[in-house]
Amino acid sequence: MGAVAETLREKLSDAFSPSQLDIIDDSDRHSGHSGARPGGQSHFTLVVRSAAFAGVGRVERQRMVHAVLADELAGPVHALSVKALAPGEG
Repeated sequence: MGAVAETLREKLSDAFSPSQLDIIDDSDRHSGHSGARPGGQSHFTLVVRSAAFAGVGRVERQRMVHAVLADELAGPVHALSVKALAPGEG
């Protein structure tokens, strides 16, 4: 896992204490596209399952994740796909 992915893991773990946290670096699929960096770690897919999302709508969940990762989204992360789930959701 690269440094950016590790930072994402640390911040999301601290903020949401997730029971599931999958971080997939999709950067290799975007090589040559806008925002792609030579070393990768610019495009990510996240699956975050946390009790913090219980009773919270989908858009607000996205906002919560984006708020936690604001520095990364302003810098090294060009694209982020987020699936934020509460326990028991598929």
